Amino acid sequence: MRKSFYKDKLKVEIFDDKEKMGQESASFVAEKLNQAINERGTANLILGTGASQYPLLEVLLKKGLDWTRITLFHLDEYIGISDQHPASFRKFLRERVAEIVKPKNVYYLNGDAEDMNAEIKRYEKLLKENPVDVACIGIGENGHIAFNDPFIADFDDPAYLRVVKMDEACRKQQVGEGWFPTINHVPETAATLTVTAIMSSKAICCTVPDERKSEAVYNTLYGEIDSSCPASILREHNSAVLFLDRFAAIKINN
Repeated sequence: MRKSFYKDKLKVEIFDDKEKMGQESASFVAEKLNQAINERGTANLILGTGASQYPLLEVLLKKGLDWTRITLFHLDEYIGISDQHPASFRKFLRERVAEIVKPKNVYYLNGDAEDMNAEIKRYEKLLKENPVDVACIGIGENGHIAFNDPFIADFDDPAYLRVVKMDEACRKQQVGEGWFPTINHVPETAATLTVTAIMSSKAICCTVPDERKSEAVYNTLYGEIDSSCPASILREHNSAVLFLDRFAAIKINN
């Protein structure tokens, strides 16, 4: 089964299982990257690092892309943990992507930098100098994108990066996915790309498997476009696709 429809500008694709979702989302990302490489000789890619990205990455890394022409960025990083910590997104990108495909560049967001203000300015400059062709993201159980949590997310943020305080639901999700043993181990703050930075990407691939995300998916599609569900802003992007398995889509009636 494959079901497609639009909600405002956002294309929604629903598949029977997360494996098929991963195959189709990886094809979408590969097409956008190859198009950029053909046009400019290089491509810039944001990779999310949550569990929702596993089905996509498993296929994307086998697509035969010319990674020597692709530069990687990531969405966010916890403040105060090293790049050796099991939950570090730098560690995830390095071990699960960069060391395997050896891309042209990988720009890591250093959450344990001594001067976080300087680190944010450095990373923001890199993002603006290398406009992103595709951002691969997920949706949190509370409707967040990156670490832009409900009611904190600013759809008109002039900055590309912020240090944010994560809400309790977001921190509990990190425990539930196995990144930390208890909520007391989860950092309270993170550096994150803003909604503005994500929406500036030429294309957005949002992959969301699992029934635990179904309420967030419903709110993304059928709630108001506002910060109560940050992912709802995806409905205003001109080239965004929401890839779902049937469990994440269980509340959808289309």
